[in-house]
Amino acid sequence: MIFRQLFDPETSTYTYLIADPETKEAIFVDPVIEQVDRDWQLLQELGLTLRYCFETHIHADHITGTGKLREKTGCSGVAPKESGVVCADIGCSDGDRFTIGAITVEAIATPGHTHCDITYLVNGTHLLTGDSLFIRGCGRTDFQSGSAAALYDSITEKLFTLPDHIWVYPGHDYRGQTVSTIGEEKQYNPRLAGQSKTAFVELMGSLNLPNPKKIMEAVPANQHCGQKV
Repeated sequence: MIFRQLFDPETSTYTYLIADPETKEAIFVDPVIEQVDRDWQLLQELGLTLRYCFETHIHADHITGTGKLREKTGCSGVAPKESGVVCADIGCSDGDRFTIGAITVEAIATPGHTHCDITYLVNGTHLLTGDSLFIRGCGRTDFQSGSAAALYDSITEKLFTLPDHIWVYPGHDYRGQTVSTIGEEKQYNPRLAGQSKTAFVELMGSLNLPNPKKIMEAVPANQHCGQKV
């Protein structure tokens, strides 16, 4: 499997490239509009054909690059079915599977950060958690129909029941961390390790975080696959 972790420094967003080395078919997960030229160049350098762009959720901190990549490549845009993204080619739900060559990607519904988040499990080894589970943290739950109780259930009942060795690749990191494992997060994540659901909900309700700088333009644009409205 070809696997690349790409970074947008302005929003600390990770974009992931997954590709089958035999068929040369590829997937991008959570592309960023300002990085489309970089992503396109990487496809060209590796001789890949982009089949899908996946969204983990409707982002509030950046505008997706899916629309522009679809224009360049003819790929299909995949978004959570519950997100209501009318321009998506495919609405994705819990348990859906996508295949490129020998690679299988399974969708796991993990609502909480927003009501529609999807985590993607790649070949049973690489877990792309979007804004649900971070390295030693988790996504906020105070807007976009977020729910701390739902996020706690998503992480503890779905993600933390996966094997400990599975790699965790988050949608963001603000401290320079790149990868973790399910076992590490179960043991060391300060928001979740040993925390009751009640304590977690209270903690998330007390964060008082400022809104993302781009929320007013990003959310409506991402409802239209990156086209500003």
